Amino acid sequence: PARLGADRWVALAGARGRVLADVARGGTLRPALVVMVGTAVTVDALDAEGHFLGGLILPGFGLMQRALEMGTAGLKVPTGELAEFPTNTSDALMSGGINAIAGAMERQARRLQARTGQAPLLLMSGGAAPKLAPVTDLPFETVDTLIFEGLLVLQSRRLAL
Repeated sequence: PARLGADRWVALAGARGRVLADVARGGTLRPALVVMVGTAVTVDALDAEGHFLGGLILPGFGLMQRALEMGTAGLKVPTGELAEFPTNTSDALMSGGINAIAGAMERQARRLQARTGQAPLLLMSGGAAPKLAPVTDLPFETVDTLIFEGLLVLQSRRLAL
């Protein structure tokens, strides 16, 4: 735990709480993939038993765009729109960043399913999650309160001890 940010652990606890709540309603245990989209993006995996398998950290949209602006001569990053085939630099920058994050998320979802034999519960959270939501074909839930849900899970376990 000392080598992983507290926000990630708490979000994973929230995801596990959602899986267990689904089981209580008659669902089955299944793996979960937690995608937190903010300044940085994290993509973390839990197996069906709730074991942390690992995760990715990549730059968020703003960091990607600032890196391109700083590292490319004369490129100023305006606000662009998501497009399937962007025809201008602004839209190409925005679409490239969004698709990079979506690609990492979808790749980890495929890896998690291959490892566990089950489609994972995919949860997205964070301020920039709405930018990512329209891009993925995977079924997902946007959960703005995932960290708070994780805190409640941890508090309830503490009270049970």
